[in-house]
Amino acid sequence: MKLETLAVHAGRAVEAATGAVTPSIALSTTFERAEDGSFPHGHVYTRSSNPNRDALETALAALEGGAVALAFGSGQAATAAVLQTLASGDHVLLPLDLYHGTRHLVQHVLARWGLLADFVDMTDVASVEAAIRLNTRLIWVETPSNPQLQVVDIAAVTALAHAHGALCAVDNTWATPILQRPFELGADLVMHSTTKYIGGHSDVLGGAVIVNDAGLAASLRDLQKLSGAVPSPFDCWLLLRSIPTLPYRVRAQTEHAAALATFLSAHPRVSVVHYPGLPTHPGHALAARQMSGGFGAMLSFQVEGGQPAAMAVAARTRIFTRATSLGGVESLIEHRASVEGPDSQTPAGLLRVSVGLEHSDDLIADMAQALEG
Repeated sequence: MKLETLAVHAGRAVEAATGAVTPSIALSTTFERAEDGSFPHGHVYTRSSNPNRDALETALAALEGGAVALAFGSGQAATAAVLQTLASGDHVLLPLDLYHGTRHLVQHVLARWGLLADFVDMTDVASVEAAIRLNTRLIWVETPSNPQLQVVDIAAVTALAHAHGALCAVDNTWATPILQRPFELGADLVMHSTTKYIGGHSDVLGGAVIVNDAGLAASLRDLQKLSGAVPSPFDCWLLLRSIPTLPYRVRAQTEHAAALATFLSAHPRVSVVHYPGLPTHPGHALAARQMSGGFGAMLSFQVEGGQPAAMAVAARTRIFTRATSLGGVESLIEHRASVEGPDSQTPAGLLRVSVGLEHSDDLIADMAQALEG
């Protein structure tokens, strides 16, 4: 089936007992055992499994083309679970341009447990190869990256990882399964913050990991169960409710982002626009090869005048909301370095934009008046 059809039907079935077309929410935390002690309904306790989580995981695995999906309470919980499959003394490679929460998790939490990490320019495959050690067990790819939208060659990095006995994980949050298919490029794991485009309405927190290897899936399932970092039944229901519109939301948002990026690239107060859909972007050709249907709905741009000028532009917007996060139906703008904190590696004049479903003419007009001051 095509993605649009999978998005509507995966994980969803008419309920046999009631005929309900829309899945019910199973709020129970515990499930009845049979007289012989077995669990005929397949569930024991909702931290281990739940009908709504089963349905969501079925849908996510189908969308990404993976064998098994595991839902978590947030994208950070999903990332942590992947990294916790590694052992003390293992080495992981991560990109220089990276979601700051992943960087902090590695440097300030997991490093205390003996996880070793290096950050490299992952747009340069030679640099990735040079950074691989004998104990490298995982290469973490984020493409397009947060917040400078660098593009990483998933197939090339995955081939390097496999040649050295390591796995390759791809954070596919920004591209979504609609625009980028990491498994088809050789990746071993795909991670999503389902809070973002999969949820799509800025009203539910979640994360997911999708894998093909049964052993890895079992390890992650143990971590999911033992850590307890699981989404509630209602969170799972909300995410599953949003998935049918995912292909159409992402494509419309991508179209609007491309129009806004084109406008910004010609504006005299903008020094750089980070958007792989622009032919001037250094990763444009690669993104065109490994992404399909567009280049995503995220962009960032740098304002002449540094942080004060960028903050002033964000403050003058009327349609864009000054807020963290992304992927919702509303357009958001934020000064990224001030969100990331004093150790941020993001340029001081950079504004990150999540483009929503408002008409692109209105978004461009709003940005124009904000830039004109």
